[in-house]
Amino acid sequence: MTRKKTAQKKSLRSRRGAVDIDDARDFMARAGIEEIECFVANQAGVARGKVMPSEKFLGNPVMSLPGAIFYQTIAGDYPEEVLQREMPADGDLVLRPDLSTLTAVPWASDPTAQVILDAFHRDGRAQENAPRQVLRRVVELFRRNGWEPVVAPEIEFYLVKRNTDPDYPLEPPIGRSGRAEIGRQAYSIAAVNEFDDLFEDIYDYSEAQGLAIDALIHEEGAGQMEINLRHGDPIDLADQVFLFKRTIREAALQHDMYATFMAKPIARQPGSAMHIHTSVVDTKTGRNLFSNEDDSPSPAFFSFIAGLQTYLPAAMSMLAPYVNSYRRLTRNSTAPINVRWGYDNRTTGLRVPPSDAAARRVENRVPSSDANPYLAIAATLACGYLGIEAGLQPGEPVTGSAYNLDFDLPRGILEAVIELGECEPLIDVLGQSFVNTYSAVKRTEYETFMQVISPWEREYLLLNV
Repeated sequence: MTRKKTAQKKSLRSRRGAVDIDDARDFMARAGIEEIECFVANQAGVARGKVMPSEKFLGNPVMSLPGAIFYQTIAGDYPEEVLQREMPADGDLVLRPDLSTLTAVPWASDPTAQVILDAFHRDGRAQENAPRQVLRRVVELFRRNGWEPVVAPEIEFYLVKRNTDPDYPLEPPIGRSGRAEIGRQAYSIAAVNEFDDLFEDIYDYSEAQGLAIDALIHEEGAGQMEINLRHGDPIDLADQVFLFKRTIREAALQHDMYATFMAKPIARQPGSAMHIHTSVVDTKTGRNLFSNEDDSPSPAFFSFIAGLQTYLPAAMSMLAPYVNSYRRLTRNSTAPINVRWGYDNRTTGLRVPPSDAAARRVENRVPSSDANPYLAIAATLACGYLGIEAGLQPGEPVTGSAYNLDFDLPRGILEAVIELGECEPLIDVLGQSFVNTYSAVKRTEYETFMQVISPWEREYLLLNV
């Protein structure tokens, strides 16, 4: 790392958010900000936007981008039939910065800021296909009832050697010992210390952006890590995951390696998850809605679990959004295959961690780390909300292993998309327009995948069929 970059990290330390445009102007002037990156997360959670001089942004922070960005697949394609039907003129959306997200870009070579945008139609309506707006729509359902959802994500990822040829498998990186890991190093401090310089940069970059890391651990896979975030507001935490992914990738590149959030990047290694812990607070009393006054579990707690059990299969395309995602969800692979629940049971899709009454929560262990954080959190909250609203009751908790029980999650992305399109209660919560658009994007991605012939097909079919 250059001395210039180190000095910049220190000068921009611990600043996140501005009250108004004048506050933003003061921050950018003090930090010597020359340009600002303005972006929104598309369906894949990829940042799309503009880079502009800071003075231009401060003079007019409202900008335009084509509405087609929310129809774009991970490969850069578009579901043409849907796009032509819904956006025949390929018009622009209005994008407004959420100044509460204004922060530094600490890895930039010159003083640079970044801000997350919200998307609107030109008549002022929220753009219903934008993932951040979908999450806001779900959160507002809770708030209308006097509830405040609280989430805490845990994000797993792999560090791998640089890989510029997709025909070659990924490999673990070389640490300070000069050797690559072979895996099964769960919770190893020594394995984390292999990459101390990288993690020091991740912590510094996170501090500069006001991102709150709760813990860093080594997971089971070779070069697999996990970062846990402190609990808080769902939109804020989704923003943090969005920025964390960007931060970790950038830090890894500076250390001549990749960080990947693929659900199953390496064969015969564990997959990567994004576990989401959720509770709900009564805004009037401040009490955890999941606990009664005598500290016992409340009816809302059990109904929230039941909502997840009932609707998560239909929401699966938002939790496991790619063909690769389903390679993680196989029997006896340290990942759930169903939505059974249990107390402190990591083999179930839904785990209730040990806690006191104030911290009682449900951990959704189904989502993979490749999921868009806005959509994974929105789906989790939507399913739980439907359970509370209908007073649903969960099945019995599992006390042993759930790995040997039946699958009750979709086994592939097309099956998941079909289930989403047939689930009217979930469509009502998420919005018909979003479900139509998201489903079209996923189908288009699948068609792109089907154009690729895999090594398995050449290995077993070439000379045998």
